[in-house]
Amino acid sequence: MSKKKIFNDPVYGFITIPSGLVFEIIEHPYFQRLRRIRQLGLTDFVYPGALHTRFHHALGAMHLMSTALDTLRAKGTFIWDAEYEASLIAILLHDIGHGPLSHALETAIFKEVHHEDISSYIMELLNQEFHGRLDLAIKIFKGDYERPFFHQLVSSQLDVDRLDYLNRDSFYTGVMEGKIGASRLLKMLDVVDEKLVVEEKAIYSIENFLVSRRLMYWQVYLHKTVLSAENMVLKAVERARQLMLQGIDVAASPSLKLFLANNIRFSDFQEDPLIMRNFVALDDMDVWAAIKQWVFHEDKILAFLSSSIIDRKLFKIIITTEPLEEDFRLGIAELVMEKFGITEEELPYIMISGKISNNAYNTTNEAINVLTKYGKVVELAEASDLPNIRALSNKVEKFFVCYPKEIAG
Repeated sequence: MSKKKIFNDPVYGFITIPSGLVFEIIEHPYFQRLRRIRQLGLTDFVYPGALHTRFHHALGAMHLMSTALDTLRAKGTFIWDAEYEASLIAILLHDIGHGPLSHALETAIFKEVHHEDISSYIMELLNQEFHGRLDLAIKIFKGDYERPFFHQLVSSQLDVDRLDYLNRDSFYTGVMEGKIGASRLLKMLDVVDEKLVVEEKAIYSIENFLVSRRLMYWQVYLHKTVLSAENMVLKAVERARQLMLQGIDVAASPSLKLFLANNIRFSDFQEDPLIMRNFVALDDMDVWAAIKQWVFHEDKILAFLSSSIIDRKLFKIIITTEPLEEDFRLGIAELVMEKFGITEEELPYIMISGKISNNAYNTTNEAINVLTKYGKVVELAEASDLPNIRALSNKVEKFFVCYPKEIAG
């Protein structure tokens, strides 16, 4: 680049794009597509300001990655310029494989296809376009690089992805409980034996980070009204897919129709380039345009779900800590079937049930390691005298059922 490019970010201020390669990736159509995918799916049904996109988040995470790497360099960790640039690219592209409405439709549009796998595959395709210049970024993204702290910054219990989305989602929703001291946490990072550690004096900041994460899950990501809205959209898309597979036409863009009419698996992405071309053309706009047309569909279930979503007539939702009693479930089921004139096979589209879980600190995955003032590396729970740390590692499960308010009385 003849001169460095700068973005003005509402959360961090000015973000500098450090190299021509990074800027070319941002300019690529695959990355520009993230402008059309909201970070929080349907959360704006509850928090009207939550309209930020995966594009915002990726740039913010890249900015935090550069801050983390600068901190580590200042503390004596040698980082090659190529490693620095590759780390920025790895975090920049970590969400490149997200489908429409982020997580909400991942199970409805695809068959056992995870966005992490698509992200990895898209990175491989971009690497071909950029003649192998993403080799190191892909190794870091997959955790195959010989210096594991780079991958830990991309994906771990305390990574820049989480630091950004908590900060950003708190900012746009207005839920101040989610605001974390990201800058302090980043300044407390260090590397021991090529693995990421946090200085002991940051323990209270880590606890705040974990508490904020748990609060954001219950208050934002798993908010009961968001849960109702997301499940309604999920069921509308599943119903549209069912109709398509039965040979009943459903209005949709060509790209969305391809995925609705076929049970596409990840192997299909690798075998048929047409599938990937349609995937990268798919975004939130396809889904919303389709739902607006489904309001007028002859299938009463699809039309009812779609009109309820468009008019924000969301289903009543009940969340409990124990599975719902069978008599209660059967009572709701009978009322729903009678009210809407549907069969038992059609019932799951209108009466939706499921389970949600939340654990802020997953020690079985990869623990947060703390560097004590005596130079010893210990796991966070061992280093802390705070009972909250152990409590936050406990997985909390809840059960839900949602159904139209017309029968809620």
